[in-house]
Amino acid sequence: MSRPAPARLLSQRDVARLLDLPSCIDAVERVFRLQHNGQVLQPGVLGTHAVGGGFHAKTAGMLGDHAYFAAKLNANFPENPRARSLPTIQGLVLLFDATNGVPLAIMDSIEITRLRTAAASAVAAKYASRTDSRVMSVIGCGAQAMPHVDALVAVRSIDRVLAFDVQASRAISFVHAIRARHGIDAVVANDHREAARASDIIVTCTPSREPILFTDDLPSGVFVAAVGADSEEKQEIDANALAECAVIADIVDQCAMIGELHHALAAGVMSLSDVRSDLAGVVSGERPGRISATERVVFDSTGTALQDVAAAALAYERACAQNVGASITLADQEVV
Repeated sequence: MSRPAPARLLSQRDVARLLDLPSCIDAVERVFRLQHNGQVLQPGVLGTHAVGGGFHAKTAGMLGDHAYFAAKLNANFPENPRARSLPTIQGLVLLFDATNGVPLAIMDSIEITRLRTAAASAVAAKYASRTDSRVMSVIGCGAQAMPHVDALVAVRSIDRVLAFDVQASRAISFVHAIRARHGIDAVVANDHREAARASDIIVTCTPSREPILFTDDLPSGVFVAAVGADSEEKQEIDANALAECAVIADIVDQCAMIGELHHALAAGVMSLSDVRSDLAGVVSGERPGRISATERVVFDSTGTALQDVAAAALAYERACAQNVGASITLADQEVV
């Protein structure tokens, strides 16, 4: 008789201790390469609206040397920081052995989401931003802002950051943190559109429900990581502007449902065939990330559980190796 081994319970602090962005970037790039090779359990997404926010569940699995399946359930309540002093996003990641279904870990999702989202943007930028990119603008200085600076600095020689937030005090704190953390020039931008026009790389990570950037705001050769649109109501890039750019989607079908692509399709200014590639096609070398130094490229980042399972598996393996986190027994019944 036997019973499954205990699962690991990992707090946000545990996950932050176990993961670093360079390793997450490598893990996320690897899982998209596995996707291209057919070595994943395809991602799925389910969303439910609630008063003042909503919930979404994302699932995916990765095969290869070790097989893992992850399910992430996140709550997203944009008014939480202001009204309740709570994070906008809260949730859990459940990690399973994909060969036998054994639950392996329960972990806080906040750090996973922060790091894997920024890691995906860095992977896309590695292939689709100009190699001489130096100036980066960050529009929206919330939870995704610093991880994106950390991630983009890891793949490009960024020496200047322009930061904008509707709450000026948050942008001020952010630029001070960048200077202390990276020792690079960082300034508060008074106008997000002017900042975008002066940038080689733009990161949009806002909860906006209407376009904040238009065609004239996207300079020649720019790379945009459009991170904010992760539900059908959200939008940061004008549909006509998106149609004039080369578009790389994290997951094409998902972007068509909830990303920037969703709005361009609804407006009739793009079709699915207009999308250059998904990220898997780019990292595999099947499709180009960038064709010329002058084209404008947008990475439509809706967030996929492929990124979650890559980061969660890395955290779990390191937790086992370093004996981090509590062990909990979920199944009491012995199996004959």
